[in-house]
Amino acid sequence: MSENKVTTDLEIARNATILPIEAIAEHAGINVDALELYGPYKAKINPAKLVLPTAKPNGKVVLVSAMSPTPAGEGKSTTTVGLADSLARAGHKVMIALREPSLGPILGMKGGATGGGYSQVLPMDDINLHFTGDFHAITSANNALMALVDNHIFQGNELGIDPRRMTFKRVLDMNDRSLREVVIGLGGPVQGVPRQDGFDITVASEIMAVFCLATDLDDLRARLGRITFGYTYDRAPVTVADLGVEGALTMLLKDAIKPNLVQTIAGTPALVHGGPFANIAHGCNSLIATSTAMQLADIVVTEAGFGADLGAEKYMDIKARIAEVAPSAVVVVATIRALKMQGGVPKDQLSQPNVEAVAAGVENLRRHVRNVAKFGISPIVSINKFATDTSEELEWLLAWCAAEGVEAAVADVWGRGGGGDGGDELAAKVAAALDAPSEFHHLYPLEIPVEDKIRTIVQEIYGADGVEFSVPALKRLVEIEKNGWSDFPVCMAKTQYSFTDDASRLGAPKGFTVHVRELIPKTGAGFIVALTGAVMTMPGLPKEPAAMRMDVDAEGQPTGLF
Repeated sequence: MSENKVTTDLEIARNATILPIEAIAEHAGINVDALELYGPYKAKINPAKLVLPTAKPNGKVVLVSAMSPTPAGEGKSTTTVGLADSLARAGHKVMIALREPSLGPILGMKGGATGGGYSQVLPMDDINLHFTGDFHAITSANNALMALVDNHIFQGNELGIDPRRMTFKRVLDMNDRSLREVVIGLGGPVQGVPRQDGFDITVASEIMAVFCLATDLDDLRARLGRITFGYTYDRAPVTVADLGVEGALTMLLKDAIKPNLVQTIAGTPALVHGGPFANIAHGCNSLIATSTAMQLADIVVTEAGFGADLGAEKYMDIKARIAEVAPSAVVVVATIRALKMQGGVPKDQLSQPNVEAVAAGVENLRRHVRNVAKFGISPIVSINKFATDTSEELEWLLAWCAAEGVEAAVADVWGRGGGGDGGDELAAKVAAALDAPSEFHHLYPLEIPVEDKIRTIVQEIYGADGVEFSVPALKRLVEIEKNGWSDFPVCMAKTQYSFTDDASRLGAPKGFTVHVRELIPKTGAGFIVALTGAVMTMPGLPKEPAAMRMDVDAEGQPTGLF
């Protein structure tokens, strides 16, 4: 397949043979009554009507993570899809569980989240553009809540909500720095109560986190009710249940909460559902999708956002505490290009052979690999092959992994996936790891104080000397203890590009301190967000957004979409 003349992901996707979604459902063991069709190639699965196999043990989870991301691209989603296709090719019953893409990064610079080359989830253009409307439903529920809150204040404020102490914002599924800080309610008495407000991107909304951590519709309603959106004049927390609107929010999400079924180029069933970012949220697809896949398949291949210091840590310390979805194997994706960049090579020189730079950058990979082992799982390194990689560079990295005692394989799933043999060696090593014993455990117990949980993460995972809390963060620690939230796990909001809170410090830095500027209790999701450094919950667009290259042709088909 690598001989094929088409070169872009969109062209490859358009030339692929896509099966009716009913055929994919039948292959996955999903009864037709549980399908809600969104055209011929997409469907939602209604959990209430799903007939599950009797006496089948839950499938095992393979978690795909990566070294620290770089602008060169690591191909984590591509590896996830290619690995699953290769496991299916080897005779295993496999399903994929992925996050949905956000429009902000798609129109900005990151691209989509459906894989690449011949290891893609289809229909890639639909998935990347609106899909089944889940993000719009989450956006609507979030903003309905804030409209109801501001209306309550305007209509007399029976709950005594202090407009100066709101902790919840409106959201938009777009990168728009101009909306980070706004003032609302201007224009006179009938226009509302003026107050300072702002927007987050939809994937940073607590409703997104609640959506992705809920176990079923009843749990979704209960979690929505527990969301704290602000405080009274007496500084007591005010929740959605206090306002009495958790039922209305659940109604807006009743269809979105059903997992979305699609397929890979090779015909492997994939559930694409939910999409919190891992640098500002917990970075995993919905728990309902993961659990559903585990009930249907023997192996579930899923991913967690960005590097293992972010998404993987949060998967294991947040998501895996809520349900029995702990991974039995973990894959850490690395590329020769990313290692060179971590070793100090500029992006425009990454195509030049440079074993010395690979060796200089490998410290970043070493820290990620050793971090995964701290959860009781021996990771497998997947070397995602690019056309510019030399045999000398690849052989050096394989030898380094062997010396570290880490299983590793070169995977050419971009060019030789989609039913090809590009991921077969990696799949064999993953299958062997699934059969080997593991002793999964969390990084920290919930009983220790919040500041100790944060300190454990920054020292054990990031390699920092310690953590420094701002004055507002220290005050919030007292409030968290007072309100009984200290037994929540921690969700670190940190740059994805570095182990530090400074995006420019690549490699595996030592001798640094992580600065926590604010703590935000997410009482519906059930974790404490720790904002560090300059990380933003509403990204901005780059100087030349990817949207500048996008259009539609005469038939209404997208062009310029990767």
